[in-house]
Amino acid sequence: MIFQLDDTLWFPDPHVADDDGCLAVGGDLSVDRLLLAYSYGIFPWYDFRRSKPVWYCPQQRFVIFPNEIHVSHSMRTLINKEVYHITFNQDFEKVIHHCSELRINEDGAWLGPDIIKAYTELHRQGFAASVETRDATGQLVGGLYGVCIGRCFFGESMFSLVPSGSKLALIALARMMAANDGLLIDCQFETPHLKSMGGRFINYDDYLNIIQTN
Repeated sequence: MIFQLDDTLWFPDPHVADDDGCLAVGGDLSVDRLLLAYSYGIFPWYDFRRSKPVWYCPQQRFVIFPNEIHVSHSMRTLINKEVYHITFNQDFEKVIHHCSELRINEDGAWLGPDIIKAYTELHRQGFAASVETRDATGQLVGGLYGVCIGRCFFGESMFSLVPSGSKLALIALARMMAANDGLLIDCQFETPHLKSMGGRFINYDDYLNIIQTN
């Protein structure tokens, strides 16, 4: 059953999400609603046909534990060459706009103006972060962004303008979190790219216990 949200700040029990994780439609993208959503592992996509957020909460969660990040031999070699360097929270708006430009489908960019505005405000208030991969000239060539609550990072999107640009950002994020008692990186859905870097499934109840440990 998919619930219709109104202006009231609430979500249904995430356990009733349908098989693909879809839980609810509607509501807004206010900071308060987004923080409530992420505190239960719920995240929005945007339905441009209905001009409404669609909220998902898969019951099998694809995650990376920071201390389990897999760094291949080729990635270690690239890191050791120091061709690229990493910055944190230096260019959130450019990162999210690059992610938007690379996420085009037949309905347009799912990461459109409403999503960009909402997450930029989350960043302004200290609840969203970016990781930037830069070349020797300081040019932005890859990166990722997501939501930060306590010791967990909820990944939203990433991009690469050079081979492995987003992988470098993810490795740096995981290493930084591991060094600071970070608990979990939520990848939302499985991809071969993320699986190769140590991503694995855990069930929702175990996931919820972790993200509410903060």
